[in-house]
Amino acid sequence: MSRLLARKIKASGYKPDLIIAIGRGGYVPGRLVSDFLLFSDLTSIKVEHYLRGAEMKAEARIRFPLSVDISGKKVLIVDDVTDTGDTLKLSIGYVQSLNASEIRTAVLQHKTCSSFVPDFYGQKIIRWRWIIYPWARYEDLAGFTKRILEDGALDVSRIIYELKDRHGLEVGEKEILEILHDLAERKEIEKTEVDNLVKWQVRMK
Repeated sequence: MSRLLARKIKASGYKPDLIIAIGRGGYVPGRLVSDFLLFSDLTSIKVEHYLRGAEMKAEARIRFPLSVDISGKKVLIVDDVTDTGDTLKLSIGYVQSLNASEIRTAVLQHKTCSSFVPDFYGQKIIRWRWIIYPWARYEDLAGFTKRILEDGALDVSRIIYELKDRHGLEVGEKEILEILHDLAERKEIEKTEVDNLVKWQVRMK
């Protein structure tokens, strides 16, 4: 899809002086788009809006700004998806404040429910759904898993079932155990034993 997106940008005739990837979701798409455009001037900003597993912050904010001068430059901002549109709107406002001469936006997938329509997108998503990208799968699974455990202690097989039932996610036992141990190491969940059955639950505070 990054190749398709790059082809659309190229066909439009827009030639940026700089590509800015929005972190963290746009890091991989930004790198791939720059590759397919045979363009090497790529940098990034870090915008926080979504956390793990579709958990959203109250508002988008720029955490790590640009460290380069972009005055008078034509800029292409790249992200993975338009969901609410807040991330791209915030990013455009920020880049405008740095006196870029022209700004275009590009995403892999554009959800039509978004309040912002990017200049370029690889695919249009009509019906809203949470999209798990390969570079964010582990973190999203961790977020969904913890949210499931907020309803009560569950064993591994039940967690796997709930991930499939609630989110349509196919997860193996080995992968979910790794996630559970990582969450436990972070002291977000804990292991318990009920009637000789090992279960996992959100850590009591």
